[in-house]
Amino acid sequence: MFDTALTVVQDATQAGAEATSTGLSLLGAGIGAGLAAIGAGLGIGRIGEGATQGIARQPEAAGEIRAMAILLAALVEGAALVAILVAILFKFV
Repeated sequence: MFDTALTVVQDATQAGAEATSTGLSLLGAGIGAGLAAIGAGLGIGRIGEGATQGIARQPEAAGEIRAMAILLAALVEGAALVAILVAILFKFV
């Protein structure tokens, strides 16, 4: 990550406005990918918390709650993957 930041600074100082645009797109890609990963982690944590509390309150529904929690976690991961891919596209556009 520090290498990318150093590259951004060097590009911006050497080539002027064009390099600044490239550097800012790299910076945006890094920030976007990081925020997507953090958001996914928080979302899956909340899903796990809710599932654990639900199973503690109704142990007989543990199978259904577990299945829904796994499905929701997969959907959150899919959304995070799409967000990371879009952020990476900033690097190439």
